[in-house]
Amino acid sequence: MRFLKDWSLSALSAGFVAVLVGFTSSIAIVFQAALAFGATPAVMASWMWAIGLGMGLCTLVPSLWLKKPVMVAWSTPGAAVLASAGVAGGFTMHDAVGAFMLCAALIVLVGATGWFERLMDRIPVAIASALLAGVLARFGLSAFTAAQTNLPLVVLMLVTYLAGKRFLPRYAVPLTLLLAVGYVALTHGFVATDIQYGLTTPVWVSPAFSVSAFVSLALPLFIVTMASQNLPGVAAIRAAGFGDQRANGGDAGIPISATITLSGLCTLLLAPFGAFALNLSAITAAICMGPEAHADPKRRYTAAVSCGAIYVLVGLFGATIIGVLTAFPKELVAAIAGLALLGSIAGGLRVALDKEQDREAATITFLVTLSGVTLAGVGSAFWGVVAGALALAVQHWHKPQTI
Repeated sequence: MRFLKDWSLSALSAGFVAVLVGFTSSIAIVFQAALAFGATPAVMASWMWAIGLGMGLCTLVPSLWLKKPVMVAWSTPGAAVLASAGVAGGFTMHDAVGAFMLCAALIVLVGATGWFERLMDRIPVAIASALLAGVLARFGLSAFTAAQTNLPLVVLMLVTYLAGKRFLPRYAVPLTLLLAVGYVALTHGFVATDIQYGLTTPVWVSPAFSVSAFVSLALPLFIVTMASQNLPGVAAIRAAGFGDQRANGGDAGIPISATITLSGLCTLLLAPFGAFALNLSAITAAICMGPEAHADPKRRYTAAVSCGAIYVLVGLFGATIIGVLTAFPKELVAAIAGLALLGSIAGGLRVALDKEQDREAATITFLVTLSGVTLAGVGSAFWGVVAGALALAVQHWHKPQTI
Protein backbone atom coordinates (compact mmCIF):
# COMPACT_ATOMS: atom_id res chain seq x y z
CA MET A 1 0.00 0.00 0.00
CA ARG A 2 1.42 3.35 -1.05
CA PHE A 3 0.40 5.12 2.16
CA LEU A 4 2.51 2.82 4.33
CA LYS A 5 5.51 3.40 2.07
CA ASP A 6 5.04 7.18 2.14
CA TRP A 7 4.23 7.44 5.85
CA SER A 8 6.94 8.56 8.28
CA LEU A 9 7.46 9.55 11.91
CA SER A 10 7.69 13.21 10.92
CA ALA A 11 4.27 12.94 9.22
CA LEU A 12 2.71 11.39 12.32
CA SER A 13 4.29 14.08 14.49
CA ALA A 14 2.97 16.84 12.21
CA GLY A 15 -0.51 15.33 12.34
CA PHE A 16 -0.43 15.08 16.13
CA VAL A 17 0.92 18.63 16.55
CA ALA A 18 -1.85 19.90 14.25
CA VAL A 19 -4.52 18.23 16.39
CA LEU A 20 -2.87 19.38 19.62
CA VAL A 21 -2.66 22.99 18.45
CA GLY A 22 -6.11 22.97 16.86
CA PHE A 23 -7.96 21.68 19.89
CA THR A 24 -6.08 23.21 22.80
CA SER A 25 -5.87 26.69 21.24
CA SER A 26 -9.61 27.21 20.86
CA ILE A 27 -11.59 24.39 22.49
CA ALA A 28 -12.65 26.77 25.29
CA ILE A 29 -14.33 29.05 22.72
CA VAL A 30 -16.33 26.11 21.34
CA PHE A 31 -17.46 25.18 24.85
CA GLN A 32 -18.55 28.80 25.43
CA ALA A 33 -20.54 28.73 22.20
CA ALA A 34 -22.31 25.52 23.22
CA LEU A 35 -23.09 26.87 26.69
CA ALA A 36 -24.50 30.08 25.17
CA PHE A 37 -27.34 27.97 23.76
CA GLY A 38 -27.92 26.06 27.00
CA ALA A 39 -26.00 22.89 26.12
CA THR A 40 -25.99 20.07 28.65
CA PRO A 41 -22.80 18.02 29.23
CA ALA A 42 -24.21 15.32 26.93
CA VAL A 43 -24.84 17.86 24.15
CA MET A 44 -21.37 19.36 24.58
CA ALA A 45 -19.86 15.89 24.22
CA SER A 46 -21.98 15.42 21.10
CA TRP A 47 -20.51 18.62 19.67
CA MET A 48 -17.04 17.09 20.06
CA TRP A 49 -18.29 13.90 18.38
CA ALA A 50 -19.71 15.78 15.40
CA ILE A 51 -16.80 18.18 14.98
CA GLY A 52 -14.17 15.46 15.43
CA LEU A 53 -15.78 13.11 12.92
CA GLY A 54 -16.51 15.92 10.49
CA MET A 55 -12.98 17.30 10.49
CA GLY A 56 -11.47 13.82 10.55
CA LEU A 57 -13.38 12.35 7.62
CA CYS A 58 -13.15 15.56 5.51
CA THR A 59 -9.39 15.50 6.07
CA LEU A 60 -8.61 11.79 5.96
CA VAL A 61 -10.69 10.58 2.99
CA PRO A 62 -9.82 13.31 0.42
CA SER A 63 -6.14 13.20 1.43
CA LEU A 64 -5.99 9.45 0.85
CA TRP A 65 -7.97 9.73 -2.38
CA LEU A 66 -6.08 12.66 -3.91
CA LYS A 67 -2.68 11.95 -2.34
CA LYS A 68 -2.66 15.64 -1.37
CA PRO A 69 -2.80 17.14 2.15
CA VAL A 70 -6.43 18.29 2.39
CA MET A 71 -6.93 19.93 5.78
CA VAL A 72 -10.32 20.83 7.28
CA ALA A 73 -10.93 22.44 10.69
CA TRP A 74 -13.70 24.06 12.68
CA SER A 75 -14.40 27.79 12.47
CA THR A 76 -12.80 29.34 15.57
CA PRO A 77 -14.01 32.90 14.82
CA GLY A 78 -17.39 31.36 14.03
CA ALA A 79 -17.50 29.84 17.50
CA ALA A 80 -16.66 33.24 18.98
CA VAL A 81 -19.52 34.85 17.03
CA LEU A 82 -21.91 32.14 18.25
CA ALA A 83 -20.77 32.54 21.86
CA SER A 84 -21.60 36.25 21.88
CA ALA A 85 -24.72 36.15 19.69
CA GLY A 86 -26.20 33.22 21.60
CA VAL A 87 -26.09 35.07 24.90
CA ALA A 88 -27.25 38.40 23.48
CA GLY A 89 -30.11 37.00 21.40
CA GLY A 90 -31.50 34.42 23.79
CA PHE A 91 -31.58 31.71 21.10
CA THR A 92 -32.16 28.04 21.92
CA MET A 93 -30.10 25.08 20.79
CA HIS A 94 -32.82 24.31 18.23
CA ASP A 95 -32.40 27.82 16.77
CA ALA A 96 -28.63 27.34 16.71
CA VAL A 97 -28.86 24.03 14.81
CA GLY A 98 -31.15 25.62 12.24
CA ALA A 99 -28.61 28.43 11.81
CA PHE A 100 -25.78 25.90 11.41
CA MET A 101 -27.69 24.22 8.59
CA LEU A 102 -28.46 27.50 6.81
CA CYS A 103 -24.81 28.55 7.07
CA ALA A 104 -23.78 25.16 5.69
CA ALA A 105 -26.16 25.59 2.76
CA LEU A 106 -24.55 28.94 1.91
CA ILE A 107 -21.08 27.37 2.06
CA VAL A 108 -22.23 24.58 -0.29
CA LEU A 109 -23.60 27.24 -2.65
CA VAL A 110 -20.38 29.27 -2.92
CA GLY A 111 -18.34 26.06 -3.18
CA ALA A 112 -20.45 24.34 -5.83
CA THR A 113 -20.68 27.46 -7.99
CA GLY A 114 -16.95 28.20 -7.70
CA TRP A 115 -17.65 31.83 -6.73
CA PHE A 116 -15.20 31.87 -3.84
CA GLU A 117 -12.36 30.26 -5.80
CA ARG A 118 -12.81 32.75 -8.64
CA LEU A 119 -12.62 35.55 -6.08
CA MET A 120 -9.40 34.08 -4.67
CA ASP A 121 -7.94 33.94 -8.19
CA ARG A 122 -8.13 37.74 -8.29
CA ILE A 123 -6.01 38.19 -5.15
CA PRO A 124 -2.32 38.77 -6.06
CA VAL A 125 0.18 36.16 -4.89
CA ALA A 126 2.07 38.71 -2.79
CA ILE A 127 -1.09 39.70 -0.89
CA ALA A 128 -2.16 36.09 -0.34
CA SER A 129 1.32 35.14 0.92
CA ALA A 130 1.45 38.15 3.26
CA LEU A 131 -2.01 37.20 4.55
CA LEU A 132 -0.84 33.69 5.37
CA ALA A 133 2.37 34.93 7.00
CA GLY A 134 0.36 37.34 9.16
CA VAL A 135 -2.04 34.61 10.31
CA LEU A 136 0.81 32.23 11.18
CA ALA A 137 3.08 34.87 12.73
CA ARG A 138 0.74 35.28 15.70
CA PHE A 139 1.50 31.67 16.62
CA GLY A 140 5.20 32.26 16.01
CA LEU A 141 5.17 35.17 18.46
CA SER A 142 3.31 33.07 21.04
CA ALA A 143 6.13 30.52 20.96
CA PHE A 144 8.50 33.05 22.47
CA THR A 145 6.12 35.02 24.67
CA ALA A 146 5.47 31.67 26.41
CA ALA A 147 8.97 32.05 27.85
CA GLN A 148 7.59 34.67 30.24
CA THR A 149 5.76 31.97 32.19
CA ASN A 150 7.94 28.90 31.56
CA LEU A 151 11.42 29.92 30.43
CA PRO A 152 13.20 26.55 30.99
CA LEU A 153 10.67 24.64 28.87
CA VAL A 154 10.75 27.12 25.98
CA VAL A 155 14.57 27.32 26.00
CA LEU A 156 14.81 23.51 26.04
CA MET A 157 12.41 23.27 23.10
CA LEU A 158 14.21 25.98 21.10
CA VAL A 159 17.65 24.43 21.63
CA THR A 160 16.32 20.96 20.76
CA TYR A 161 14.63 22.28 17.63
CA LEU A 162 17.76 24.09 16.42
CA ALA A 163 19.95 21.05 17.10
CA GLY A 164 17.42 18.85 15.35
CA LYS A 165 17.36 21.14 12.29
CA ARG A 166 21.15 20.93 12.19
CA PHE A 167 21.61 17.18 12.54
CA LEU A 168 18.20 15.52 11.94
CA PRO A 169 16.09 18.09 10.05
CA ARG A 170 13.25 15.67 9.24
CA TYR A 171 12.76 14.84 12.90
CA ALA A 172 13.36 18.24 14.49
CA VAL A 173 9.72 18.77 15.49
CA PRO A 174 9.09 15.18 16.76
CA LEU A 175 12.28 15.30 18.85
CA THR A 176 11.34 18.70 20.26
CA LEU A 177 7.87 17.47 21.19
CA LEU A 178 9.23 14.26 22.73
CA LEU A 179 11.78 16.03 24.92
CA ALA A 180 9.23 18.66 25.93
CA VAL A 181 6.73 16.00 27.02
CA GLY A 182 9.48 14.21 28.95
CA TYR A 183 10.51 17.42 30.68
CA VAL A 184 6.92 18.26 31.61
CA ALA A 185 6.39 14.73 32.98
CA LEU A 186 9.55 14.89 35.10
CA THR A 187 8.68 18.31 36.49
CA HIS A 188 5.02 17.37 37.09
CA GLY A 189 3.94 20.16 34.76
CA PHE A 190 0.85 18.53 33.25
CA VAL A 191 -2.43 20.28 34.04
CA ALA A 192 -4.82 18.34 36.24
CA THR A 193 -7.97 17.44 34.26
CA ASP A 194 -10.98 15.23 34.79
CA ILE A 195 -10.51 12.48 32.19
CA GLN A 196 -13.66 10.47 31.43
CA TYR A 197 -13.29 7.14 29.67
CA GLY A 198 -15.59 5.65 27.03
CA LEU A 199 -17.16 6.29 23.66
CA THR A 200 -19.05 9.52 23.04
CA THR A 201 -22.78 9.21 22.42
CA PRO A 202 -24.17 11.64 19.80
CA VAL A 203 -27.27 13.62 20.72
CA TRP A 204 -29.76 14.70 18.03
CA VAL A 205 -31.19 18.22 18.29
CA SER A 206 -34.03 19.07 15.90
CA PRO A 207 -33.49 22.33 13.98
CA ALA A 208 -35.75 25.36 14.19
CA PHE A 209 -35.66 28.02 11.46
CA SER A 210 -36.41 31.71 11.86
CA VAL A 211 -35.51 34.98 10.22
CA SER A 212 -33.95 36.33 13.40
CA ALA A 213 -31.69 33.30 13.80
CA PHE A 214 -30.66 33.55 10.14
CA VAL A 215 -29.74 37.24 10.47
CA SER A 216 -28.14 37.03 13.92
CA LEU A 217 -26.48 33.59 13.74
CA ALA A 218 -26.33 31.98 10.28
CA LEU A 219 -25.25 35.01 8.24
CA PRO A 220 -22.49 36.22 10.63
CA LEU A 221 -21.26 32.63 11.00
CA PHE A 222 -21.06 32.29 7.21
CA ILE A 223 -19.26 35.61 6.71
CA VAL A 224 -16.57 35.09 9.35
CA THR A 225 -16.04 31.47 8.28
CA MET A 226 -15.41 32.48 4.67
CA ALA A 227 -13.41 35.63 5.44
CA SER A 228 -11.40 34.50 8.46
CA GLN A 229 -11.02 30.76 7.78
CA ASN A 230 -11.49 29.80 4.13
CA LEU A 231 -9.65 32.86 2.84
CA PRO A 232 -6.36 32.12 4.66
CA GLY A 233 -7.03 28.41 4.09
CA VAL A 234 -6.82 28.88 0.32
CA ALA A 235 -3.71 31.03 0.81
CA ALA A 236 -2.11 28.20 2.80
CA ILE A 237 -2.86 25.65 0.07
CA ARG A 238 -1.39 27.82 -2.67
CA ALA A 239 1.62 28.96 -0.65
CA ALA A 240 2.54 25.33 0.01
CA GLY A 241 2.36 24.55 -3.70
CA PHE A 242 -0.82 22.48 -3.63
CA GLY A 243 -3.02 24.82 -5.66
CA ASP A 244 -4.38 23.86 -9.06
CA GLN A 245 -1.24 23.52 -11.19
CA ARG A 246 -2.87 22.27 -14.40
CA ALA A 247 -2.57 25.69 -16.00
CA ASN A 248 1.20 25.34 -15.74
CA GLY A 249 1.28 21.81 -17.09
CA GLY A 250 1.65 20.17 -13.67
CA ASP A 251 -0.50 17.73 -11.75
CA ALA A 252 -3.88 18.88 -10.54
CA GLY A 253 -3.66 20.33 -7.04
CA ILE A 254 -6.22 20.33 -4.26
CA PRO A 255 -9.70 21.10 -5.72
CA ILE A 256 -10.56 24.13 -3.61
CA SER A 257 -14.20 24.56 -4.61
CA ALA A 258 -14.91 20.85 -4.19
CA THR A 259 -13.26 20.82 -0.75
CA ILE A 260 -15.30 23.83 0.40
CA THR A 261 -18.44 22.12 -0.91
CA LEU A 262 -17.53 18.94 0.97
CA SER A 263 -17.02 20.88 4.22
CA GLY A 264 -20.43 22.50 3.77
CA LEU A 265 -22.19 19.20 3.06
CA CYS A 266 -20.55 17.54 6.06
CA THR A 267 -21.61 20.46 8.27
CA LEU A 268 -25.16 20.15 6.93
CA LEU A 269 -25.32 16.45 7.81
CA LEU A 270 -23.71 16.75 11.24
CA ALA A 271 -25.26 20.06 12.33
CA PRO A 272 -28.06 18.40 14.38
CA PHE A 273 -25.32 16.73 16.44
CA GLY A 274 -23.30 19.93 16.97
CA ALA A 275 -21.10 20.60 13.91
CA PHE A 276 -21.51 24.36 13.64
CA ALA A 277 -19.09 25.14 10.75
CA LEU A 278 -16.33 23.18 9.03
CA ASN A 279 -13.92 24.94 6.69
CA LEU A 280 -10.46 24.93 5.16
CA SER A 281 -7.69 25.08 7.71
CA ALA A 282 -4.83 27.58 7.70
CA ILE A 283 -2.80 27.11 10.89
CA THR A 284 -2.93 23.32 11.04
CA ALA A 285 -2.68 23.12 7.24
CA ALA A 286 0.63 24.96 7.33
CA ILE A 287 1.91 22.40 9.85
CA CYS A 288 0.95 19.39 7.71
CA MET A 289 1.79 20.96 4.33
CA GLY A 290 5.22 22.29 5.26
CA PRO A 291 8.67 20.70 4.94
CA GLU A 292 8.60 19.66 8.61
CA ALA A 293 5.91 17.11 7.72
CA HIS A 294 8.10 15.57 5.02
CA ALA A 295 10.90 16.76 2.76
CA ASP A 296 9.06 15.36 -0.27
CA PRO A 297 5.87 17.35 -1.01
CA LYS A 298 4.34 14.26 -2.66
CA ARG A 299 4.43 12.43 0.69
CA ARG A 300 3.05 15.19 2.90
CA TYR A 301 -0.48 13.91 2.41
CA THR A 302 0.37 11.26 5.01
CA ALA A 303 0.57 14.00 7.65
CA ALA A 304 -2.99 15.08 6.77
CA VAL A 305 -4.16 11.44 6.87
CA SER A 306 -2.56 11.04 10.31
CA CYS A 307 -4.23 14.25 11.47
CA GLY A 308 -7.60 13.10 10.13
CA ALA A 309 -7.31 9.72 11.84
CA ILE A 310 -6.57 11.40 15.18
CA TYR A 311 -9.53 13.75 14.67
CA VAL A 312 -11.79 10.72 14.19
CA LEU A 313 -10.48 9.23 17.44
CA VAL A 314 -11.13 12.55 19.16
CA GLY A 315 -14.71 12.40 17.93
CA LEU A 316 -15.30 8.80 18.98
CA PHE A 317 -13.65 9.22 22.38
CA GLY A 318 -14.33 12.95 22.71
CA ALA A 319 -14.37 13.39 26.47
CA THR A 320 -11.33 11.15 26.99
CA ILE A 321 -9.15 12.67 24.26
CA ILE A 322 -10.06 16.25 25.13
CA GLY A 323 -9.07 15.56 28.73
CA VAL A 324 -5.67 14.26 27.59
CA LEU A 325 -5.01 17.11 25.15
CA THR A 326 -5.97 19.85 27.60
CA ALA A 327 -3.53 18.37 30.14
CA PHE A 328 -0.61 19.73 28.07
CA PRO A 329 0.74 23.05 29.44
CA LYS A 330 -0.23 26.02 27.31
CA GLU A 331 3.44 26.99 26.98
CA LEU A 332 4.28 23.63 25.37
CA VAL A 333 1.42 23.98 22.91
CA ALA A 334 2.37 27.57 22.01
CA ALA A 335 6.05 26.74 21.59
CA ILE A 336 5.60 23.61 19.47
CA ALA A 337 3.11 25.41 17.22
CA GLY A 338 5.40 28.39 16.69
CA LEU A 339 8.46 26.24 15.98
CA ALA A 340 6.55 23.96 13.59
CA LEU A 341 5.33 27.02 11.64
CA LEU A 342 8.69 28.80 11.29
CA GLY A 343 9.29 27.43 7.79
CA SER A 344 5.83 28.40 6.58
CA ILE A 345 6.13 31.91 8.03
CA ALA A 346 9.50 32.42 6.35
CA GLY A 347 8.21 31.05 3.05
CA GLY A 348 5.17 33.32 3.10
CA LEU A 349 7.28 36.40 3.82
CA ARG A 350 9.79 35.47 1.11
CA VAL A 351 7.09 35.28 -1.58
CA ALA A 352 5.24 38.34 -0.24
CA LEU A 353 8.33 40.57 -0.32
CA ASP A 354 9.93 39.14 -3.46
CA LYS A 355 8.76 41.79 -5.94
CA GLU A 356 9.61 45.39 -5.10
CA GLN A 357 6.46 46.83 -6.69
CA ASP A 358 4.27 44.71 -4.37
CA ARG A 359 6.44 44.93 -1.27
CA GLU A 360 4.75 47.84 0.50
CA ALA A 361 1.23 46.53 -0.09
CA ALA A 362 2.29 43.07 1.10
CA THR A 363 3.81 44.59 4.24
CA ILE A 364 0.55 46.42 4.98
CA THR A 365 -1.38 43.16 4.50
CA PHE A 366 1.00 41.35 6.83
CA LEU A 367 0.82 43.97 9.59
CA VAL A 368 -2.98 44.39 9.48
CA THR A 369 -3.44 40.60 9.58
CA LEU A 370 -0.90 40.23 12.38
CA SER A 371 -2.62 42.95 14.42
CA GLY A 372 -5.63 40.73 15.06
CA VAL A 373 -8.01 43.67 14.63
CA THR A 374 -11.72 42.83 14.36
CA LEU A 375 -14.13 45.25 12.67
CA ALA A 376 -17.86 44.67 12.20
CA GLY A 377 -17.37 41.19 13.60
CA VAL A 378 -14.95 40.21 10.81
CA GLY A 379 -11.39 39.21 11.66
CA SER A 380 -8.06 40.68 10.60
CA ALA A 381 -7.46 38.16 7.78
CA PHE A 382 -10.18 39.79 5.69
CA TRP A 383 -9.18 43.34 6.54
CA GLY A 384 -5.54 42.56 5.77
CA VAL A 385 -6.52 41.60 2.22
CA VAL A 386 -8.71 44.70 1.90
CA ALA A 387 -5.89 46.98 3.09
CA GLY A 388 -3.33 45.33 0.83
CA ALA A 389 -5.58 45.42 -2.21
CA LEU A 390 -6.34 49.10 -1.56
CA ALA A 391 -2.62 49.86 -1.29
CA LEU A 392 -1.95 48.06 -4.58
CA ALA A 393 -4.79 49.89 -6.31
CA VAL A 394 -3.52 53.30 -5.17
CA GLN A 395 0.09 52.56 -6.08
CA HIS A 396 -0.60 51.11 -9.52
CA TRP A 397 -3.65 53.12 -10.63
CA HIS A 398 -2.91 54.38 -14.16
CA LYS A 399 0.79 54.02 -13.46
CA PRO A 400 2.74 54.22 -16.74
CA GLN A 401 4.67 51.07 -17.60
CA THR A 402 8.38 51.39 -18.18
CA ILE A 403 9.80 49.81 -21.29
